[in-house]
Amino acid sequence: MGPADHASGRRERRWEVPGWLRRTAFVGVAVLVAMQLVPYGWRHPNPPVTDGAAWPSARAAGLARAACYDCHSNETDWPLYSYIAPMSWLVRSDVESGRDELNFSSWDDHDSEADDAADAIADGSMPPRQYTLLHPDASLDAAEEQELIDALLSMDD
Repeated sequence: MGPADHASGRRERRWEVPGWLRRTAFVGVAVLVAMQLVPYGWRHPNPPVTDGAAWPSARAAGLARAACYDCHSNETDWPLYSYIAPMSWLVRSDVESGRDELNFSSWDDHDSEADDAADAIADGSMPPRQYTLLHPDASLDAAEEQELIDALLSMDD
């Protein structure tokens, strides 16, 4: 404030952060830091591909790679957020359960899971919305969904 401001009676206003907000922010940061010490989700194994799925066309293979392979293969691309808890826990859990359900990298063990995968795409549960929000290239339009469904059904024989 200059001398003219004092003479006119104007006061400078300072915004102060309330104490409860500072404490809450400190506790929140401390909890996030502590979560990084939990070892689950740190390692991101991509086991070797033992028997890759034999897609009927390159287009179907490309659609599957974009929409399915991050969770349903041993060829997962691990994004930066998959190394930071609590997202690392969620991503690792999703990949592990996805690989358990259907793994395009060990197709010799698929036991007619392709039919189940086709049903999941048809009913809209795959790919999951939370995945397509973070990976817009995994969103399939109706024609792409049908193409992937047809490919999966042809592979289930």
